[in-house]
Amino acid sequence: MLSLLLVGAVPVLTATAAEADRTTDPSMESGPGAVTAYTIDATGPSQLVAYGPDGERIYRERTFDIYHDVDPSSEGARTVTYVASEGVDPSRCAAEECIRNVVRRVNLTTGESERLYSVVSPRVGSSQIHDVDRVNESVLLVADIRTGRDGVYMVNTTTDEVIWEWRVREAYAKESGGKYPGDWSHLNDVEYLDDGRVMASLRNMDEVVFIEPGEGMLHNWTLGEDDNRSILYEQHNPDYIPRERGGPAVVVADSENNRIVEYQRENGTWTRTWRWRDARLRWPRDADRLPNGNTVLVDSHGNRIFAVNETGSVVWRADVPDGVYDAEVLPTGDESTGGESAARLDYADRRVTLADGPASWLTVRVTSLVPSVILNGALFALPGWVSAAEAVGMLFQLLVVVGWAAVEAALVWTGRKKGD
Repeated sequence: MLSLLLVGAVPVLTATAAEADRTTDPSMESGPGAVTAYTIDATGPSQLVAYGPDGERIYRERTFDIYHDVDPSSEGARTVTYVASEGVDPSRCAAEECIRNVVRRVNLTTGESERLYSVVSPRVGSSQIHDVDRVNESVLLVADIRTGRDGVYMVNTTTDEVIWEWRVREAYAKESGGKYPGDWSHLNDVEYLDDGRVMASLRNMDEVVFIEPGEGMLHNWTLGEDDNRSILYEQHNPDYIPRERGGPAVVVADSENNRIVEYQRENGTWTRTWRWRDARLRWPRDADRLPNGNTVLVDSHGNRIFAVNETGSVVWRADVPDGVYDAEVLPTGDESTGGESAARLDYADRRVTLADGPASWLTVRVTSLVPSVILNGALFALPGWVSAAEAVGMLFQLLVVVGWAAVEAALVWTGRKKGD
């Protein structure tokens, strides 16, 4: 009964702890006129949103069923490119259900938009493309998450011709990752590097991989290991930091471990050089290192976008609906472009200890009683206002009720047996 009372108290304690964060103007990230653009996927109210430095919303779009990647565009300081998906008529793909994945560019000031690329396919398993990266004016690099494809490819958006492709099955057995051929690799992110290599996130393999077009996967560069969840656990949106900015390093949202981490390439291996977590962080899915040294974090189930500095302190925060997926602060460059490594910036780790207060410490301890993938799955299904601590409280209360009912049923059955 005591444990039940403690669990029930956690949501109140968590709310008090969250109020300790101080929100300041995000325009400090890139000067006056800065814009924060973000997407929310089907976990929450799917949309693309942008806010100006004064906190006023300057753009919102809810045209598509699901929104994923958003990137700044070279077409203008307040122009972005985004990836979205929508259901279309079954005749479009000769299946019971079809989905169209689109890449569009939109001016956040005027609302003027244009299609850059689209592809229609059956809606089965994983069918929403999550990410694209620009190679040049006419070529996009696509993270192909669609069931049965699982790979990355370059497409000429002028002709819709695929000019290069790499499939996950070239390097992985069917027994790895998720269920084959359904949600197998869940390839959710891709990045075209300055040296011509491709970096991709295989979420269900718990790995970030590097591919040399024309050569194949560079196995000795792989960050993570399938089912070794101490390194990465179903990660999202890794960003590469090159040698000239203190790398090679990768900053990544380590989603199911509920933390942000960075790994540095040293003597042919990856070494963790930074990690960040507080009591509220739950299923983060994006982390961008900015030119001024701060790191912008996207907290999907913690319902916020915020920035931390090299000491681990929160310097600004914006509370957003549940399910926020990706964010960009304009005009700081695409993702971590211009940002330096944690090693060069001498970033300090942040973990939740008793020094953060009993509320924060208790929140982390209680929520850790339930496996992260189960708890985050429950939060996906529950209303967006339910916190992780509240979800655990509901679970424990349900277990107590079920246990109590089972004991009473057993006692009744025992009494009946004695009366026979």
